[in-house]
Amino acid sequence: MSHNPIRPWRNIERRKSRQIQVGSVPVGGDAPISVQTMTNTATTDVAATIAQVQAAADVGADIVRVSVPDEASAKALKEIVRESPVPIVADIHFHYKRGIEAAEAGAACLRINPGNIGSAARVHDVIQAARDHGCSMRIGVNAGSLEKHLLEKYGEPCPEAMVESALEHSRILEDNDFHEFKISVKASDVFLAAAAYQQLADATDAPIHLGITEAGGLMSGTIKSAIGMGNLLWMGIGDTIRVSLSADPVEEIKVGNDLLKSLGLRHRGVNIISCPSCARQGFDVISTVTELEKRLEHIKTPMSLSIIGCVVNGPGEALLTDVGFTGGGAGSGMVYLAGQQSHKMSNDQMIDHIVEEVEKKAAQIEASERQAAE
Repeated sequence: MSHNPIRPWRNIERRKSRQIQVGSVPVGGDAPISVQTMTNTATTDVAATIAQVQAAADVGADIVRVSVPDEASAKALKEIVRESPVPIVADIHFHYKRGIEAAEAGAACLRINPGNIGSAARVHDVIQAARDHGCSMRIGVNAGSLEKHLLEKYGEPCPEAMVESALEHSRILEDNDFHEFKISVKASDVFLAAAAYQQLADATDAPIHLGITEAGGLMSGTIKSAIGMGNLLWMGIGDTIRVSLSADPVEEIKVGNDLLKSLGLRHRGVNIISCPSCARQGFDVISTVTELEKRLEHIKTPMSLSIIGCVVNGPGEALLTDVGFTGGGAGSGMVYLAGQQSHKMSNDQMIDHIVEEVEKKAAQIEASERQAAE
């Protein structure tokens, strides 16, 4: 158990939704909020796509989406699914055969809008393929590609139009007695997306996939996503998330997991609490934290680490973390374990020592959890 407890005033009551399966990952209900990304390699380049999926999984991806625009990509998907350490979602647009082929290839989920793939017979065939192969679906509504009749009705993309689109597509699945689906209503406009998601949450019990689409680059996109998705998550809305960035998919996973950690919604890996640094710092806080983030990426056990440059706030922050280091003087600082002063450590040996202490604490937590489970 982490030394940083959840206080009653920090609890978030999540919206109640039904639960579906995306391969081995439960989505909705009381399942942890999952984090996903999408590959940007050519799907036909199997080796590159698998490498990107693995890299995302290594930093905490629960689900990865892969585009399937043509028959060659559908054929490549089978090997990608076989090698992937996480469930694969097949991104399908318009062509119903790609949906069938993706389900047959072992995709865990189809991202597809049933109303866009043709006749009722074609929709039925895709649903049957999904049912036969244990494949769920995601209805993905985007403000930038709303149906013509809804744009004519509402005059522009708006929350009402987006939710109406989502419910129209979901009714097609429900009319075919298929209920293993989640829904997203994404927009690049934070206010539009947030309003649409709030209306959707009131209109259905389906699990909700959150995202601010086309959010931008690493910095600007992270900020937009934190504002839009953070507020929705704070309201209890959202069962799975993707942070859409013009950046490496690995960065999307890092931001997504940090977003959930900051809200206390999911604890995975080391939560580093660090100061912005000032003239009082006893060591180079910024370079130290950058190095520790890299060297502690492999740890999945939930725990907290405080890295504070001086004794103004350092001891207080260390009281609430599993491991802490507070800068002092004369080239050394104080190491805290479980909120208590433990021993001094020189600044030049501090990074290696902190990594060792965090790894040791993670091993203790894991051993305790295994013992409790036996």
